[in-house]
Amino acid sequence: MILPTRSSKSSTAASDGVFTLKLGFIIEQLGGQLYGSPEMRISRLFSLTEAVEGDISFLSNPKYSSQLDVSQASCVVVGESHREAAIRRGACIVAERPYAYWAKLTQLWVAQQPAQHFPRIHPTAVVDPTAVIHPSARIGPLCVVEEGAKIGEGTWLKSRVTVSSFCEIGRHCILHSGVVVGADGFGFALEDQHWIKIEQLGKVVIGNHVEIGANTCIDRGALDDTVLEDGVILDNLIQIGHNVRIGKHTAMAGCSAIAGSSTIGAYCTIGGGAGILGHLQVTDHVHINSYALVTHSIFKPGTYSGVFPIDENSQWQKNAASLKQLHSLRERIRTLEKNSKP
Repeated sequence: MILPTRSSKSSTAASDGVFTLKLGFIIEQLGGQLYGSPEMRISRLFSLTEAVEGDISFLSNPKYSSQLDVSQASCVVVGESHREAAIRRGACIVAERPYAYWAKLTQLWVAQQPAQHFPRIHPTAVVDPTAVIHPSARIGPLCVVEEGAKIGEGTWLKSRVTVSSFCEIGRHCILHSGVVVGADGFGFALEDQHWIKIEQLGKVVIGNHVEIGANTCIDRGALDDTVLEDGVILDNLIQIGHNVRIGKHTAMAGCSAIAGSSTIGAYCTIGGGAGILGHLQVTDHVHINSYALVTHSIFKPGTYSGVFPIDENSQWQKNAASLKQLHSLRERIRTLEKNSKP
């Protein structure tokens, strides 16, 4: 999404230290149907339950519909199904997809904030002279960019990000604090009861419009490169092993992990705490629920789960003990069925 340039004073205001946007300006930039005065000014984006006068909020999930009537927000973004209820309570914007509209509104809000001036490369950052940094990129405090690394247009490395040698990051990416791109992959060979390190000779290649959460680690390839395609989004505390390839617009939630040499398709989602073993293939449009463990390749799109349900400990132990007997029970049932046939 290309956001508009900073608006005139007729659309925004920051008098007395309070930044506001007119509803009319929001509609002009993002579309939607406005019910209410286009001159109304909004000073905060807030949740339905906590919003007060001057705030704008949104309703997307129907299970929170009861919060709409009691919300004190000056304006609410809703879908078609909540149009009448929203009009009854006051100003509203009706959008086809209110959650996506809200996402764009947050971007518009940030883009219209009074300009702040940051150094392109923070004085505490360490950047090798052979690294290629686009003039529009920002390198935050205490970052390290090693030899031969490439940072693309509009990309922002926040504090303490490390980009190791010869790794490449595309355009308009955001890497949050503590991200490490290009650490050595976990490669060792065992000989005579000793581990021999396998030098990791590949790199990491990250596409455009990728966002990577705090303290996530992406290992460089052993021979081939580790690749994140365009639009991939990674949460905090994620581990991506060497030689992994993640397809475009795939999203991974916090504390999930992919072991080395696995290939993940496009438009997949991987829930928090989920794991994918090494050397597997996951096709496009696969959704892995939280804490599932993927132990074999998945070639059919769909949603997959693998969580043993939580229970009171004594009951869980009984169920776990029963699981260990499933194979023998199956064989006994087969024997009984065979012997019962006429």
